Amino acid sequence: MTKRIAVIGAGPSGLAQLRAFQSAKQNGEDIPEIVCFEKQANWGGLWNYTWRTGVDQYGEPVHGSMYRYLWSNGPKEGLEFADYSFEEHFGKQIASYPPRAVLFDYIQGRVEKAGVRDWIKFETVVRRVEFENGKFSVTVKDLPNDTESTEEFDHVICASGHFSTPNVPQFEGFDSFKGRVLHAHDFRDALEFKDQDILIVGTSYSAEDIGSQCWKYGAKSITVSHRTAAMGYDWPDNWAEVPLLTKVVGKTAHFKDGTTKDVDAIILCTGYQHHFPFMAEELRLKTANRLATADLYKGVAWVDNPALFYLGMQDQWFTFNMFDAQAWWVRDAIMGKISMPSKSEMEADVADRIAREDSGEDDYAAIWYQGDYIKELIAETDYPSFDVEGACMAFKEWKGHKKAGIMTFRDNCYKSVMTGTMAPIHHTPWKDALDDSLEVYLQN
Repeated sequence: MTKRIAVIGAGPSGLAQLRAFQSAKQNGEDIPEIVCFEKQANWGGLWNYTWRTGVDQYGEPVHGSMYRYLWSNGPKEGLEFADYSFEEHFGKQIASYPPRAVLFDYIQGRVEKAGVRDWIKFETVVRRVEFENGKFSVTVKDLPNDTESTEEFDHVICASGHFSTPNVPQFEGFDSFKGRVLHAHDFRDALEFKDQDILIVGTSYSAEDIGSQCWKYGAKSITVSHRTAAMGYDWPDNWAEVPLLTKVVGKTAHFKDGTTKDVDAIILCTGYQHHFPFMAEELRLKTANRLATADLYKGVAWVDNPALFYLGMQDQWFTFNMFDAQAWWVRDAIMGKISMPSKSEMEADVADRIAREDSGEDDYAAIWYQGDYIKELIAETDYPSFDVEGACMAFKEWKGHKKAGIMTFRDNCYKSVMTGTMAPIHHTPWKDALDDSLEVYLQN
């Protein structure tokens, strides 16, 4: 096969794509030439922790939104690789909510076993992707050598993620606020906020988790400001939920209901933008963060030019194994095992996915919607089938555990849908587990 494929990004989605092609090669198939471009010096995407914020040593925007002491906020049983279990990697079953270092080690283990590192050009940032005369021209910059070059490809797979370009709103008084204002993207260490009164704006997972981190590591109080509705969990005594922030005067935050609170720092947990400045206008995905993305057939193929694919662009209940299902499907489309329908059929597919998502009434409907999507993709490829329904049930249990105790939900355990083994209860309750290192976590 003489095709050349460019993969943008070596995070979980890009690595899933490399593993998909390597799997076909392992089965004796003739695969295209794969070149993966990764801006960072190592693989892992957001799971590759950096202390840096703002820009990196080359003046590039820092990709990482990862912070110290982060633990998985959903059960690992919902994200386990079907072809590489936690037990295979660690030699034993581990507790259900691993910290970042443990998950990074797991992600890395699979691609080390697959031997795909040579396919990746590290510290290489994609500057421009254009399409003309049936080919993509991809211009990249080799950051250490400060040189640009352009190569031609038959297909481009964009796997650069959508949780690295922060959405940063402006509130009156920020310019004269006496404390620190930062977006979750630049949050690195909860100990910075020990003994402080913290205001968090937003009710996303990062609001919930960063607030919990600050509480765990000794913040004096947490106030969370919501636009539409409070998260409504059974928070600790020093945690309050208030309506939307209207302005800040000095150190005093004012809220829509007329209440105020003096705060030392403001953390904006206000989400991220799908941001692809390197894509030519006619190739650039523009979508809200939702389960049914705009303009992507089967959630991955660019309707206006199905030689271009985007991976992992959905809002997510499932993560790693959904990226796998997408990557295997994209591989088979590129290798001619799956045929693309007409443009009108692709557009109808997109519209149908959006309508089905819109008809869902609650989070449980959303979980099963995404589970069904994964089943649909797996059915069309040779990705190892697994008990998606069981993973959905684990997510359902997880939501119940969060309602029962937002600071204790990580102390629960679930059964692996890949191996059928029950996870052990972790040796230390999450709120008391201040050391999140791999060595300490694996002491079960």
